Amino acid sequence: MKKWLGIALASVMVFALAACGGNNGNNQASPSASSSPSASSESPSASSDPNKSGAEKLQPEPGASLVIWEDENQRAFVETIAKEFEEKYGVPVKMEKVAPPEQVTKLTTDGPAGLAADVVVFPSDQIGRAATAGLILPNDVYEEETKNSSLENAVNAVTFDGVLYGYPYTVETYALIYNKKLIPEAPKSFEEVIEFAKTFNDPKNNKYAMMWELQQFYYDFGFLATTGGYMFGDNGTNKDDIGLNNEGAVKGGQFLQRLHKELLPVKTGDVNYDIKKGLFTGGTLAMDINGPWALTDYRNAGIDIGVAPLPTIDGNKFVSFSGVKAYYVNANTKYPNASKLFAHYISSKEAQLKNFEMNGILPANKEVAEDPKVKSDEVTIAFLEQFANSVPMPAIPEMGSVWNPITAAITEIWDEGKDVKASLDKAVNQIKEGIASGQQ
Repeated sequence: MKKWLGIALASVMVFALAACGGNNGNNQASPSASSSPSASSESPSASSDPNKSGAEKLQPEPGASLVIWEDENQRAFVETIAKEFEEKYGVPVKMEKVAPPEQVTKLTTDGPAGLAADVVVFPSDQIGRAATAGLILPNDVYEEETKNSSLENAVNAVTFDGVLYGYPYTVETYALIYNKKLIPEAPKSFEEVIEFAKTFNDPKNNKYAMMWELQQFYYDFGFLATTGGYMFGDNGTNKDDIGLNNEGAVKGGQFLQRLHKELLPVKTGDVNYDIKKGLFTGGTLAMDINGPWALTDYRNAGIDIGVAPLPTIDGNKFVSFSGVKAYYVNANTKYPNASKLFAHYISSKEAQLKNFEMNGILPANKEVAEDPKVKSDEVTIAFLEQFANSVPMPAIPEMGSVWNPITAAITEIWDEGKDVKASLDKAVNQIKEGIASGQQ
């Protein structure tokens, strides 16, 4: 996740498990389900059998061939599924390497020009940008199946303005990664973490109980949200309702100041991804708030790691940011039927299980999450448990006005010990000004 959230995290990852919405100022309407080239049962590529459902009627266009954009680490999986798909439907699929965070930008120019892939994949916080620009087709034919088979958070994350667009296949969030040699069992609460730090911390020797990327609000957000703060109201869609300075957020900011004194007595600029990695692999950091993207390096370093849901704060389950990767159909594809078939096929229950076996992805499909192969993997289960208590990052364009002001406020609160309410009030006012001026 760290990689695909790079753009958002440059300044620093929704809420109440619900759909995001908004408008980025582009007046081009996103295509509706009824206007989709493959939504009608009268499609010339569909079967005329009246006893079949819409999904069963859908057939690829004659002579169709597809291109999918994906990350290189998914190539083996994509090529395996593409071979199966061609054998079943007679439609060849070619993969082109394009990093998911770059795809919406590339689709903006290449889509209307007829140069883009038919099926694309990108992180869920970019869906608002793609949908309002009319770059992707709704997931209409497989809408009910997707909603019924996928984790609720995953469905909400790939829905924009009440329309389901994505075919979700993997979920991501951060959790507690710990070194079993240093702390055999994961603490259940931050009170336990603080108690452990009293005997473990040794700052002079770079020895710390816990770290997270302090300068990234992607991680700091959880401390404000767990005690009642939120990014935007109405399930992350109301740009006029900002909950980063409410009573709960202030309480969370005050708790951060306590953690600075009793848990992690460093400046926000003293901790980044590489510093944490070095301390953890070097055996002087016991616990790291991080995502599944960090596991390979930690395992390669020979660390006996454990993963657990994040500790509670005052008895409240920790609310983390989360993201979902999903496949989307290019609105300008020449083969919408074939593209929808493939997006559904590569995100199916069977495909997600294969992807888990090949790449260890966290599945978005409910049945796969309950599969014995997945349930027997303690690491995967821990991340899925944390995901269940996460909120997707809002997809509305106004999020672009949030990162700089709130990151500056956290720095004041943590490094300088300034009044929490005053710092958060200032940040929210700056966010509102940025939104009003259209500076996203």
